[in-house]
Amino acid sequence: MESKSYNPFNMAQAQFDKVAEMLDLEAGVRDLLREPMREYHFTIPVRMDDGAVRVFKGFRVQHNDARGPAKGGIRFHPLETIDMVRALSMWMTWKCSVVDIPLGGGKGGVVCDPHHLSAREQEQICRGWVRQIARNVGPVQDVPAPDVMTNSQHMLWMLDEYETIHNGRFPGFITGKPVGMGGSLGRTEATGYGLIYTLREALKEHEVDISRTSASVQGFGNVAQHAIRLYDHLGGKVVAIACWDQSDKTSYTFRKKGGIDLKELLDITDKFGGIDKNKARDSGYEVLPGDAWLEQ
Repeated sequence: MESKSYNPFNMAQAQFDKVAEMLDLEAGVRDLLREPMREYHFTIPVRMDDGAVRVFKGFRVQHNDARGPAKGGIRFHPLETIDMVRALSMWMTWKCSVVDIPLGGGKGGVVCDPHHLSAREQEQICRGWVRQIARNVGPVQDVPAPDVMTNSQHMLWMLDEYETIHNGRFPGFITGKPVGMGGSLGRTEATGYGLIYTLREALKEHEVDISRTSASVQGFGNVAQHAIRLYDHLGGKVVAIACWDQSDKTSYTFRKKGGIDLKELLDITDKFGGIDKNKARDSGYEVLPGDAWLEQ
């Protein structure tokens, strides 16, 4: 998730230091805000489908709760690191504050690869994560949510475990639930749509007609798919998508200079956002190695 030359937490701190200098924040405030208030590291033992026991590493970082309960997603990724989680929790603090939402910043994660885990194994990881942190999260402390490679089903497993432990109904413990189980309409689309609404307003500021723009997109998961849908609806043209190929353990760029067909690609995409490169070629896409998407 990060190379030796790139540390996301160092970058987040550098961003904060730059702004703190501009605001002339006093030293004590700077020292408080550039570090997480709390972080939890724990292990999650899981009996796998083959009978063996594997131990997964889990995290929860609560960067700041001065404005309200910490808020932030839970990520499942084989290359997850504590520094990535720290950085994301810090950025969540700023995001909530900038738009005046009474929440703080948090983020969580588990070092695992859902590509190679059955539904039962993923459920055990979710329940194990909650068991380890149940006393330190909740509606008035810290509210988790879905993030990379987690979804509404994972949130339901976590909610059920939390309610079992605390012997009550606590739907406010976690967001990203299915609509019929207390979730919010529009939640699935929100991040991708928010990206494009922000882009639309920025283009207005620069007096650029969105219908005269083209874009390349990195990733093809939930956020990217909904962003592409709205961007296309507003008149933009996506010409390239870069995403990870699980079988080859590398990334590819799928390019069509006349514009990609979202429905066509969704029909050949797995649940993790991986596009079938052979079927893409058959549909007329150039399949290029790595980050050629940057050179549209």
